[in-house]
Amino acid sequence: MIDLCPSSITANVKGMVVSEPADRNARYAIYWAPPDDSVLARIGAAWLGRDAVTDRALPRPTVVGFDDATLAALTAEPRRYGLHATLKPPFGLATAATVSALEAALTEFAAATAPVVLPALQVSRIGNFVALVPAAPAPAVQALADACVAQFDAYRAPASDDEVARRNAAGLTPAQRANLRRWGYPYVMEEFRFHVTLTGPLEPATGNRLVPVLSALFAEVTAAPLAIDALALFVEPGRGQPFRLRRRFALGGR
Repeated sequence: MIDLCPSSITANVKGMVVSEPADRNARYAIYWAPPDDSVLARIGAAWLGRDAVTDRALPRPTVVGFDDATLAALTAEPRRYGLHATLKPPFGLATAATVSALEAALTEFAAATAPVVLPALQVSRIGNFVALVPAAPAPAVQALADACVAQFDAYRAPASDDEVARRNAAGLTPAQRANLRRWGYPYVMEEFRFHVTLTGPLEPATGNRLVPVLSALFAEVTAAPLAIDALALFVEPGRGQPFRLRRRFALGGR
């Protein structure tokens, strides 16, 4: 069962003895990322041109109508983050928080949380980018994401005034502005949509051209549901640097 009340984790943060300095330049994020040895991980990393586990550059597949420089440009943004779906967006650590305390809380949370089934994925445009999205409603995935946002908010440093102003300038809805104030990010809770980002912002015509290409590229992994059986903690060592997988936490204590 997923408990949306973060009281025990909050108590752990407030009552802990700080035993390690927190790197205030780093950010952390809780993602779903496919297992390192899975077909989805292999195809996705090749498409992005980078493996977020090893931080190695990878050769991209040949795509008719797109040269390598063009592919590098249109995947630049998701390449920095690695192949993933966000459950709790990137955050700096709160003043009282440490990485070891965050990892201990993730271990406890994951052990008490059952794996969930992710419906079969499909390639689709979302706004101005292309992503893998569930082909059917996924309430269990939504509940898992909601729990990750709420349970680990005690570890998140408040968003800076500049960040809040920048996001508000993007034309947020009232619900998104409320999420930004409460959770530090607009697209969570009722505004959340599970997706594995495959491109940065694109012109509509380019996105339309890429959807069938990427549907064919990912066809091997979009035919059946997938299991979300682990959470992945990613770290951005400094602002603008590539995110890397730090550690996985098996759901259900497996």
